[in-house]
Amino acid sequence: MIGQKELFALLDTLNIPFKYLEHEPIPTVEAALAIRGPIEGVFCKNLFFRNHKGDKHYLVCFDHTKQLPVKDLELKLKQGKLSFASEQRMEKYLGLKPGSVSAFGLINDKDKHVKLFLDSSLKDSGHVSFHPNDNRATLIVSFADLMKFLNHLNANYEFIAI
Repeated sequence: MIGQKELFALLDTLNIPFKYLEHEPIPTVEAALAIRGPIEGVFCKNLFFRNHKGDKHYLVCFDHTKQLPVKDLELKLKQGKLSFASEQRMEKYLGLKPGSVSAFGLINDKDKHVKLFLDSSLKDSGHVSFHPNDNRATLIVSFADLMKFLNHLNANYEFIAI
């Protein structure tokens, strides 16, 4: 699976500037807020789901200040009952461990199995921050450059209102 070093090389190839912040492992947004002060841009929360059959997987990225009731997400996506995907599924499809999930993990989704749902309000943010496939760091990029990255991957994504 592709880790930080390869991710940074791709970002450099795509001429995507980024700010890199190292820190102790931070597995959740709540833990990050307790440890760190404010960071530039929108601090994104990332949740990885599977459908009831287990044959479809979804990554949802949204502003950490918002709440995402799973029942509301089920209604929006019209995919039936959703549940959090297991650690094994996360590793299989995104090459990531729990606590490190982000849109950057789509670099490992070679078969384009995972559908990404981005909160439409992120379009209005100047910058967004995610773990760079490792929860011991945070990467800050412009929203436009995140889209450049996703389009380069031919990622399967859609905007939804959260």
